[in-house]
Amino acid sequence: MTPDNSGESGPEPTWRKPAGMFAILTLILVWIVAVATFSAEIGSLPVLVQLIIYVVLGIVWILPLKPLLRWMELGRWK
Repeated sequence: MTPDNSGESGPEPTWRKPAGMFAILTLILVWIVAVATFSAEIGSLPVLVQLIIYVVLGIVWILPLKPLLRWMELGRWK
């Protein structure tokens, strides 16, 4: 049995995935710089407050990823 050579190789790759990858890397870099900029001020706070701030900051950067990943896959924001 031979494979079907009908000329169809699947969907064409889009520019959205590489662009989205660079957007994600840029988002992470900007977030790191922003958090590091305020690390001295955060470091002067009590340890439990620091913990809460860093946990929140560690989760918040993920929020823009869902629409960005949807756009990368489907080509729409909503």
